[in-house]
Amino acid sequence: MKLMYALAVVGLTLAVNVQAAPAATEDKDFWQTPAISGYGPMHPVPEGAYQPQKDQVYKVLFFIDEAGDKPAEVNGRLQAVARAINLFASAGVPPDHLKLVALLSGSATADALDAEHYKAQLGVANPNLELIHKLRAYGVDLTVCSQAALKRQYQLDWINPDIKPALSALTTLAVLQSQGYVLITL
Repeated sequence: MKLMYALAVVGLTLAVNVQAAPAATEDKDFWQTPAISGYGPMHPVPEGAYQPQKDQVYKVLFFIDEAGDKPAEVNGRLQAVARAINLFASAGVPPDHLKLVALLSGSATADALDAEHYKAQLGVANPNLELIHKLRAYGVDLTVCSQAALKRQYQLDWINPDIKPALSALTTLAVLQSQGYVLITL
C-alpha cells in the first residue's frame, strides 16, 4: 500500500512539474533543420557529450523495417535519418564527411514506391517522396530490399527513382557492415 501511495505521489509530482515547466520547445526557433529543411527537427547542444568531429568521416547504415503509423504521414524513421543529418550539420560536419545509407525493408518497403504505385497500393499519396528526394539530394544512398518488395508483389520498376533496389536487406547489411558502416536500426 505504501508503495502504491509513493508511486501515486511521484506520478502526481511529475505531472505537475511537466505542466509547470516553461516550454522552451514552443519557441519557433528552438527546433531547427539546418541541412534537410523541414524534416528531422533537432536542437543544437554544443556542450553535449560525444560531439561529432568535423574532420572525421562517418559511415552509417540506417535500417528501416517498419512503416510509419499512418500511410498518409511521413515515416518517422525517415525523419530520424534527416534528424541525424541535421545533428551532424549543426556540429559542423561537412556533407562529404557523411557516408550514409538508408535501407528500407519489411513494412517500410511501401515507402519506397513511386507516387503512382503508393497511391494504388495504399489509397493515399506517398507522403515520403519530398523527404526521400531531399535525402537523396544531400547524398544519402537510399535502397530497398528487392526480396521484400517482390514478396509484397511490388514490381521493381514501381520503386521511386531516388531509391535503388538492393539484392536483399540481409546481404546489404552484411556487405556494408563488413565495409565499416555502423548499423543504426530505426
